[in-house]
Amino acid sequence: MDYQEKIRIELEFWKRDMMKKPSLFDRATNTVQNKINSYIPDKVHNAVTAVIKTMVQAVLYGSRYTTSAMPSKALSLMHREALVREKIDSYAKTGAAEGGVTGAGGFLLSMADFPVLVGIKVKLLFEIATLYGFDVNKFHERLYILYIFQLAFSSTAGATKVYLHIADWEKKLSILPDNSENFDWKTFQQEYRDYIDIAKLAQLIPVVGAAVGAVANYQLLKKLGKTAKMAYRMRLLATSD
Repeated sequence: MDYQEKIRIELEFWKRDMMKKPSLFDRATNTVQNKINSYIPDKVHNAVTAVIKTMVQAVLYGSRYTTSAMPSKALSLMHREALVREKIDSYAKTGAAEGGVTGAGGFLLSMADFPVLVGIKVKLLFEIATLYGFDVNKFHERLYILYIFQLAFSSTAGATKVYLHIADWEKKLSILPDNSENFDWKTFQQEYRDYIDIAKLAQLIPVVGAAVGAVANYQLLKKLGKTAKMAYRMRLLATSD
């Protein structure tokens, strides 16, 4: 079995995961989170959405100027993915170290972890996109990065919707929004916030916060890295068929 066939099989299993129905636990969790969200005034939702939108856009439009140079086109897919794995490991360790420090610092530092972690995540996605040979200076590539971010940190039902949206991406370029103002920022921030709430809440607990912050950040970045790897494999293998 050659390398491309191996990753094609892995990709098919991942696609099945993206299409699976929410479990009983998923539905229960989603119901609770929706109930909590319904009690939060719209002006609060709008304020949080505006903050996340501004923060992500700042990182998004800044990261392209600090991303590593695109590798040679002659580089094999196997070699590219070896470099991608190195990047994911490196960023996961950076995130773990940052989460440990902020977790040990109590509530205020733990709250500061949120925007820093978003920056680390988006920067990782820029690096992965570049290693796979995609030009992050193009708006549609930065939009794809946003969708990968959302895909990684959404509920099961939310992830399925995003997956179906980015499947056959090349065929959808003509109907995609031409600027980030048309992106659904409210859904983006709600899915992301709901996803990491449980993982990050324990980071605020004294004493154990450092360990929890380190582990949570490490796992979140690992998950993001795997999601990005599969999302770019999907595009590359589609063009090779």
